[in-house]
Formats: sequence, C-alpha cells, structure tokens
Amino acid sequence: MNVNVVCIGKIKDKYIIEGINEFSKRMQAFGKLKIIELKEDGNDTNREISIQKESEEIIKTLEKNKGYNVLLDIGGKNFSSEEMASKIEELGVRGTSTINFIIGGSYGVSQELRKVADLRLSFSKMTFPHQLMRLILMEQIYRWFSILKNIKYHK
Repeated sequence: MNVNVVCIGKIKDKYIIEGINEFSKRMQAFGKLKIIELKEDGNDTNREISIQKESEEIIKTLEKNKGYNVLLDIGGKNFSSEEMASKIEELGVRGTSTINFIIGGSYGVSQELRKVADLRLSFSKMTFPHQLMRLILMEQIYRWFSILKNIKYHK
C-alpha cells in the first residue's frame, strides 16, 4: 500500500526529524511511504487567508495523489490502534492502494478540505505541537501496519 503524509511546513527540531526518519525507514517493509511537505502561508495578520491558501494547496496535492483521504482533525472520530489497523486492512481489501494522511496548517483547515476527507481522525481532544504531531502520526502508521503484519512492535 502507498501511504502519503501531506502536511504544511517543515520540521525544524533535529530529534523530531530523527524520529520521523526512523519510522519512515521501518515503513519500507510494508509499502511506499512519502512525506509531502507544502509551504506554510505564514500570514499572521489574516488567519482565514492562511487557512484558505494552505487548504487549497492540500486539495491540489490530493487531486494528484488520488486515494483515501484521512484528515487529522480534533473534531474527528477516535480509533484505537487496533481499530485503525482494521480500517486500513478493510481499505486494502476494497482495493484502495493509496492512503493520504493530512495534517493541516497550525491555524486549521477550510470546510472545503474537511469535505474532501473520507475520514476525519482525532488522536485526542488535546492540542499537540504541530511538529510533534507529525512524529506521533508516523509512529502510529508504523504501529498500524505492524499490527496487520503481526510484528511484535505492538503489545
């Protein structure tokens, strides 16, 4: 299965980059993983303009990388790791070859992007730093695939 992580902005902290690289390397055993970093708008004076521009860029990227779109959204549905692994397995059985995991900008995403999402996924009601959320997502993606392949990572 092809997995794309579509996100806004670049990671700056070395320890987070190292963690992301480690899980990217581990994922090679399960399929193709690609991280697609899109430019942060950076318009601090008008958040709505930033949200709109960043969301439009994400939507354009999703149109090029057709697949099942999972938007990380605090208002989304909660899954256990096992439930999400089952969801990924179900998608594979249905013939889905690509899953796009989407992390919007720090100000959020537009309603248009929410409508494009096939699934809105919440990790928690808590707020996490944007860069750290990418690392958490990468770890969970690896965990979901290790559950499916019955690898002893998940206990």
